[in-house]
Amino acid sequence: MSLVTDLKNPDSRVRALAKALTWRITATLTTACIAFVVTGEIGVAMMIGGTEFVIKFFIYYGHERVWNLVR
Repeated sequence: MSLVTDLKNPDSRVRALAKALTWRITATLTTACIAFVVTGEIGVAMMIGGTEFVIKFFIYYGHERVWNLVR
């Protein structure tokens, strides 16, 4: 299968990974901005955002794969 075909297939692991990645980028930027507003420190905000990105990326991917089992 091609990448485009995989992205269009709702059961595709490639699609699930793409969705997880784009969502994590959006959510991480939001979290980092909130952390910066609360702490006033860019380093702390980046550390919180980076940690959140990695952990929640895998959680979202697993969540998406479980939902693909539901018909």
